[in-house]
Amino acid sequence: MAESRARGSIRVGVGGWVYEPWRDNFYPPGLAHANELAYLSERVSAIEINATFYRNQSAASFAKWRDATPAGFVFSVKATRYATNRRVLAEAGEAIERFFASGIAELGAKLGPIVWQLAPTKAFDAADIDAFLGLLPARLGALQLRHAIEVRHASFRTAEFVALARRHRVATVFADTDEYPSFADATADFVYARLMRSQAGCATGYPTDAIAAWATRARQWSEGSEPDGVARVLPQTVATTAVPRDVFLFFISGAKERAPAAAVALRTALEAERSS
Repeated sequence: MAESRARGSIRVGVGGWVYEPWRDNFYPPGLAHANELAYLSERVSAIEINATFYRNQSAASFAKWRDATPAGFVFSVKATRYATNRRVLAEAGEAIERFFASGIAELGAKLGPIVWQLAPTKAFDAADIDAFLGLLPARLGALQLRHAIEVRHASFRTAEFVALARRHRVATVFADTDEYPSFADATADFVYARLMRSQAGCATGYPTDAIAAWATRARQWSEGSEPDGVARVLPQTVATTAVPRDVFLFFISGAKERAPAAAVALRTALEAERSS
């Protein structure tokens, strides 16, 4: 029997919980809309909140979402576009402060990574990115914060950006897509992946072999190693001492109607692998 290795946690989920097509192919008929979050959170282990990108939410909303989900559940939170969709990111300090003052702390132990998604038109500017990452707070009251940055301009495929992210201990989002830059260089103590290739014609979004491949990669990431089959900016390295990482994988975009089924299939594959 193979010796087990230390692993970080692996969380699998989707973006949001209110989506009309899910009422036809995932939520049971007649389920009250108010109960959709509770139902979904019993079947996935994390949800990426996207509404926060468009406008700040209230403390009462965060508290309601916290109370509707089971113990151990985690929300990642997509940060406000008023901080990320601007020409000079270094000037986002006030927007960042307003975002964190909106009541996010109400999520408590269920607060996962904060995701900062840059505009597709934002090109890499080392000084500006360095200043922006320096604005991201390490704590929110008693909560320790984790940050992930999702870049969408090809100019970010550079060793200098990877080095900056590592220095600030900010994860670079791996996007499984051909539409935006896709690279999986590890830059923090966790990995954040957004899987964007779900297919409408596949009941589980991703085919069985692809689900199995992502289960393997998630396990390898959680063990602190670098999986095969994902692009990098820097050459793949083999760590002499692997440090476990937490892993967050979200099925986003693509055929979004298949996202919950894809997440459930990946969780099932991970559980099967763990018990084998």
